[in-house]
Amino acid sequence: MSLTACHSNSPSRPLSHLRRLGWQVLGFVALGLGALGVVLPLLPTTPLVILATFAFAKSSPALHAWLIRNKIFGPIIADWQSNGVIAPRYKILALSMMLGALLLSVLLAMSALVLGIQLICMGLAACFILTRPSRAK
Repeated sequence: MSLTACHSNSPSRPLSHLRRLGWQVLGFVALGLGALGVVLPLLPTTPLVILATFAFAKSSPALHAWLIRNKIFGPIIADWQSNGVIAPRYKILALSMMLGALLLSVLLAMSALVLGIQLICMGLAACFILTRPSRAK
C-alpha cells in the first residue's frame, strides 16, 4: 500500500463524520425552532420542519423516519414531500403569526432596525410560503 493511498483515506472519515454531525445539529436546531414556532409567532414552523427533514435525511435515517412518523409534523412533511405542498391552513397560520409578531413589535416600540430586520426576514418567509402550492396537482 502506498503512503498516498493510506494518507488520502484518513481525512475523509473524520470529515464525513463531522459533516453528518453538522447535518444532525442543523436538523435539531431547525426542529427546535420549528416546534417553538408552533407557539411563538416569530418563527415560521413549516419551512423549519422542512429544513429539519432535509438535514435528518442527510444525516440519520432513524431521525428522518421518526420525524416523518411524528403525529404533529408528519402531515406537514408528507404534503411537502409528495407534492411540494403547504396546506392552506398552515399558510394562514404562519402568515397570521408573522403579522401578529410584527404588530407586537410595533406596539412595543421596537427600534427601526429591529423592525426592518423582522420585516425583511418575515417578508422572505412569507414569499416562500405563498409561492408554494396549496394543493396537489
